[in-house]
Amino acid sequence: MESRNASFFEEVFPCLKKELRSSSTPVDEIVHDEDQEQLEAEEVEPRRSKRQRIEKSFGPDFLTYMVEGEPQTYRDAVTSSEGPQWKEAIKNEIDSILQNRTWELVDLPPGCKPLGYRWIFKRKMKADGSIDKYKARLVIKGFRQKEGVDYFDTYSPVTRITSIRLVLAIAALRNLEVHQMDVKTAFLNGDLEEEIYMEQPEGFSAPGQEGKVCKLVKSLYGLKQAPKQWHQKFDQVMLNNGFKINECDKCVYVKNTMRGYVILRLYVDDMLIVGSDDKMIKCTKDMLKARFDMKDMGLADVILGKKINRTQHGLVLSQSHYVDKILEKFNEGDTSVAQTPVDTTQHLSKNRGEGVAQLEYSRIIGSLMYLMTCTRPDLAYAVSRLSRYTSNPSSEHWKSMTRLLRYLRYTRNYGLHYGRDPAVIEGYSDANWISDMKDSKSTSGYVFTLVGADIAWKSSKQTLIARSTMESEFIALDKAGEEAEWLRQFVEDVPGWPKPMSAICIHCDCQSAIGRAQSAMYNGKSRHIRRRHNTIRQLLSMGVISIDYVRSKDNIADPFTKGLSRELVHKSSRGMGLKPFEQVCTKENLS
Repeated sequence: MESRNASFFEEVFPCLKKELRSSSTPVDEIVHDEDQEQLEAEEVEPRRSKRQRIEKSFGPDFLTYMVEGEPQTYRDAVTSSEGPQWKEAIKNEIDSILQNRTWELVDLPPGCKPLGYRWIFKRKMKADGSIDKYKARLVIKGFRQKEGVDYFDTYSPVTRITSIRLVLAIAALRNLEVHQMDVKTAFLNGDLEEEIYMEQPEGFSAPGQEGKVCKLVKSLYGLKQAPKQWHQKFDQVMLNNGFKINECDKCVYVKNTMRGYVILRLYVDDMLIVGSDDKMIKCTKDMLKARFDMKDMGLADVILGKKINRTQHGLVLSQSHYVDKILEKFNEGDTSVAQTPVDTTQHLSKNRGEGVAQLEYSRIIGSLMYLMTCTRPDLAYAVSRLSRYTSNPSSEHWKSMTRLLRYLRYTRNYGLHYGRDPAVIEGYSDANWISDMKDSKSTSGYVFTLVGADIAWKSSKQTLIARSTMESEFIALDKAGEEAEWLRQFVEDVPGWPKPMSAICIHCDCQSAIGRAQSAMYNGKSRHIRRRHNTIRQLLSMGVISIDYVRSKDNIADPFTKGLSRELVHKSSRGMGLKPFEQVCTKENLS
């Protein structure tokens, strides 16, 4: 804890000792005292760990890679070769702030210190890699705020990626239009309750009032409470206009009337609007434009870096341009391809020696993780497996990484194709019991599909050691049941969904796990999984889930737990709804 209120005990050791030395202590006694103190310090030296330290090689480009070419200061922006574009972006930002009455100029009260600010400049890119617009953002230095004085709560929910896919799947199922809107300067709309002062921005000081400061009336980017205040303001507007909040996702709003319904999904300032007809969508847009400064982007094209393509039979969600960026940045000189993401003959283990390009390895893992989370479930197991060695990768880990990038090149055009049927949510669960002799923990995996493509998936190493195949499968089944319960509660709030909703069927390829889940009896060998047993039994009795047997070769959750052969990888990818976008368009043209 840091505090300004410090007490100095000048007559207590060691202050007293230093004071005596500075006044009347002889030189020889000072030297003797210093030697004695050195000996005492050596005697009480803290014990240090003898564990071998492993150095992490960040490479020579540790700092330089972060610079993407955007200006770092206001002066750099206005004097650069793109000065006119940046000046226009700065003017738009200041105009938005002034129109929104974000602050008022006042004299700084005694005892107060204004917070600083910084300009952030970014080039917004399109899906094809070209520049969409230049963006300038005035950000206050909120890291200097004091908790309990300048801010209190800082939380703000954001929608799950699963919710985005689920809403798009529903739109494909019912052949609904998907529109997109963007809130300009979203965080400026939040009402500020605390008293905060900021310096006037460079180049925009009010004439004759240069000595005054900005007293914030509304929240500003950089404030710790800005996300929370914006979401609270948006909640109030939506509730006051007849919308209800989905209890499973606080950023999904639903309005159901006699004329029709509309579903709105919010991710900070990006909105997807799905309505039963054009009138409901237009009515929602008019309401939002009346309350906020909005940008109507029409039919949804790109949302959070994911391309939305409409076809005759549904929607395709893909990230082929993002894949090209990954390959261009990390695997440019390699033109080889691989037809499977994992080499089944290679067994990875923890690196005990010197790491190889740890920073580059981490950057690739981060890029692949975003790709896998959004649109590529076939990468889930490979990314989960390689991410376990991020801290100290070896040449063997890099070999597996290179293979995964080659598979990515082979499947760059893959996308999730949401069609018109089947209009039912199905789940698949699987586990791999101790596949590696050096690691005793199993791997769980599950996947849920709707209208022919995945809407939710996960591949992860289990947190405890399973004692048998049945137990590892049972743990995976429990995780799948948890996700199934969330999906069922989500769609129950969707207008027009059949009521009462039927149980979500989870397919499992382990009959012993199915028998254990459906049995009410315990024995001594399964006491440690009693909590999971009770959870699954409760979901079964409430009609939330049902469990059915499926053969391993037909279980599309199988690639989430282990590496597979070329034929099984291709078959499971089609089961997930992953198809090349060109192939989908070709089939539609032929039909």
